[in-house]
Amino acid sequence: MKNILLLLTLILSLSVNSQIVVMTAVDLKVGEDEDYIKLESFYSEIHKEAIAQGLRSGQSVWKRTPKDSDEDSAAEYFIFDIHSSLEQLQAGINYQELAQKVYKGKMSRRAIQRMLNSTQPWKEKRSYIIQVVDATITAGGSVKPGDRASINLMNKKTDDFENYETQVWKPVAEKNILSGNLRQWALAELINKSDNAYDGWTHFAWNLRGDDSVEGYSPSGFKWDKLWEGIESSRDMADGTELTCVMVVQ
Repeated sequence: MKNILLLLTLILSLSVNSQIVVMTAVDLKVGEDEDYIKLESFYSEIHKEAIAQGLRSGQSVWKRTPKDSDEDSAAEYFIFDIHSSLEQLQAGINYQELAQKVYKGKMSRRAIQRMLNSTQPWKEKRSYIIQVVDATITAGGSVKPGDRASINLMNKKTDDFENYETQVWKPVAEKNILSGNLRQWALAELINKSDNAYDGWTHFAWNLRGDDSVEGYSPSGFKWDKLWEGIESSRDMADGTELTCVMVVQ
């Protein structure tokens, strides 16, 4: 019965194609983790007010699992700022005004200004504006601290790349959601980036993990092998980047 209800939810889920996300890779200075989290905690209250006013749809901060192959400029954290549309993103946010509102009576104006002007704990931030192409539902409730996810950067090679991902791979992801192995899959397209951002990818796949003890669905057989050949020939895909949620505002 549970699987039937979840399947109905999958079928009836609304399109998210208009959703715009600003993904920011944060390369911290050595030993600045604690100060960085303190700063993000301060801003989280401002993000809550921005969401309440319809200026933003959501925001989350994720810690990246280090790799042996990391370069010095590898990001320690990723921030995802979610907007319902490009217009909402372009409208912007007055952080000064919102900070004074949410911290009124809790902090002095001088203390608020000190936090807004605090020394940056990062060496560099690299920003990417991405648009959600397609996505499944988010099973198991909203994202919360401690949840794990992975992103796989992909470089599109053929015009039918998105069709392979949305029409061939998405149904596989949905079966893994039904099994409990996965909670959400999404395909996002890069539409703009900061001047210092990394090149070499056009899309990424997002996978919000479920219960790792549940065996995932893996199709097989002649037809699937041919479909998989098509998927592989349509893009180049990098190894996954593992993330753990440390803060979320919805």
